[in-house]
Amino acid sequence: MEITNVSEYDIIAKQKLPKMVYDYYASGAEDQWTLKENMEAFSRILFRPRILIDVSKIDLTTTVLGFKISMPIMIAPTAMQKMAHPEGEYATARAASAAGTIMTLSSWATSSVEEVASTGPGVRFFQLYVYKDRNVVAQLVRRAERAGFKAIALTVDTPRLGRREADIKNRFTLPPFLTLKNFEGLDLGKMEKSDDSGLASYVAGQIDRSLSWKDVKWLQSITSLPILVKGVLTAEDASLAVQNGAAGIIVSNHGARQLDYVPATITALEEVVKAAQGRIPVFLDGGVRRGTDVFKALALGASGVFIGRPVVFSLAAEGEAGVRKVLQMLRDEFELTMALSGCTSLKEITRNHISTPSETKYSISARL
Repeated sequence: MEITNVSEYDIIAKQKLPKMVYDYYASGAEDQWTLKENMEAFSRILFRPRILIDVSKIDLTTTVLGFKISMPIMIAPTAMQKMAHPEGEYATARAASAAGTIMTLSSWATSSVEEVASTGPGVRFFQLYVYKDRNVVAQLVRRAERAGFKAIALTVDTPRLGRREADIKNRFTLPPFLTLKNFEGLDLGKMEKSDDSGLASYVAGQIDRSLSWKDVKWLQSITSLPILVKGVLTAEDASLAVQNGAAGIIVSNHGARQLDYVPATITALEEVVKAAQGRIPVFLDGGVRRGTDVFKALALGASGVFIGRPVVFSLAAEGEAGVRKVLQMLRDEFELTMALSGCTSLKEITRNHISTPSETKYSISARL
């Protein structure tokens, strides 16, 4: 089967992966309303393309926290990638580097920060969960710094793990031949089998539920790396992120895996952007499956997007070559969307290039 779009990798991954592994990557929390909404909300935003503009040359490059990258499409942190493919995070890191973009490594990776750094050059961010034992956190941050990682993406929406019913049914646990490599040697790398989701039990035992804004300050005191706050969905929290010295915000609902019935990230994006007032960049993850989605996010004020599930599904299907293809397909689709909308650079993508459902309704009722 010739792959012509990112979503087709989902179908192949479902055929290739053990049910427990596929369900872990694919499922969301509880009724999975937000999981569906993350993608469907994009479909309700329509384009207002401009015509008769010279689009013979299009520039997709951008700068993120001072690092120049080839396009505003980056790789989100996704845990335990060696469940998808034996090369796991190694393959993803090489694909991101080849595409000239940023990879974010999960705390719960099946390859360590040092191993990922050993794959060669590339701009990499490190996603951080804050453990109850702060010495573990400080040690991990120092290791990420030494390994050349350029920023910390602090996940703030997981004081407890969302109720992922597929994982409960499957008694999800990390396969015995794999460990959470960043915690190996700290007796924190193993996930025990349980009567529930093994991951939920692990989180309950290890992750600090008392995490608060003061811990963002604490993190700044132990590292010079910029800190992105990942998991913001409201204007109120966007303002607090700015006040507490965040270097950027990632609008994220954790791939719809935490609290169900929160809005799609593309729906929450604009209020967060308005609250940030241009003081720090705002990024988006969740539901991006097309280049058109990337354009819509940028039109609503995002400085870039992160993709998660397309990476693990393409990794499962074709390893490094699959991840490279996903990045290339999204890049090509995004470039085409820019051309057909009349934009030759990212700064030309404006709010006027799209209309949201409320505006569409208003314009129709105004004509009646």
